[in-house]
Amino acid sequence: MRIATWNVNSIRARLDRVIAYLERAQIDVLAMQETKVKDAAFPAGPFEAAGYEVAAFGLNQWNGVAIASRVGLDDVVRGFPGQPAWGDPPAVEARALGATCGGVRVWSLYVPHGRALDHPHMAYKLEFLAALRRAAQGWLIEGAGPQIAIVGDWNVAPLDTDVWDIAAFEGFTHVSSPERAAFRAFAEAGYREVTREHLPAEHLYTQWDYQQLRFPRNEGMRIDFAYCSPVLAERVASCAIVRDERKGKGASDHVPVELDLA
Repeated sequence: MRIATWNVNSIRARLDRVIAYLERAQIDVLAMQETKVKDAAFPAGPFEAAGYEVAAFGLNQWNGVAIASRVGLDDVVRGFPGQPAWGDPPAVEARALGATCGGVRVWSLYVPHGRALDHPHMAYKLEFLAALRRAAQGWLIEGAGPQIAIVGDWNVAPLDTDVWDIAAFEGFTHVSSPERAAFRAFAEAGYREVTREHLPAEHLYTQWDYQQLRFPRNEGMRIDFAYCSPVLAERVASCAIVRDERKGKGASDHVPVELDLA
């Protein structure tokens, strides 16, 4: 089975590319982030025509997550237990969606950005990650050997080599010690980040900003990851970062990250 995660940065703007990728790469399950569309307007038809069931969680033109699967789509859950709220009035955002696909519990995750180190959104980001870790730790003790994949845009660069120039990020989000500690906490809770295990190369990125020719200069960030439960991590035979999907007209600023399961 092949599972992929992709921050598509607007599913309506990227629909043709996403459907073409699904068919070309023979993806069984695709977790999408930043779909930027309400549920009622999600373009499910082309996915269904290609043989996929779709679950989506979108509340407005921001955020949004979805899962497309051709190996089953069961027990769909919008948001995780304890997920914190944001906004005025505070509300749970469309940032996490879970479904069971081919026996694997897949979570499509879009972690808050943080905006600035002293911004209230950073406190929200850290609270979000802490609440998710608590929920994820609970999932590990439910049943015998659960197969869980928490995949998506984590908005954290865990290592200095996960950004093109660590000096350029001094004082900014994504690389701060609290964010990195919150990311590591999932490993401490018992999960394994499998893309690093299979793709240990330095300066291997999953996102390049649209500004200042970041992609041609390979000035990117590695912020899309897959934390797997121990049983599922043992099934991961290989991983891939599909860099070519950043090329061409109308590309997302992120690229797919794939997991092949034995």
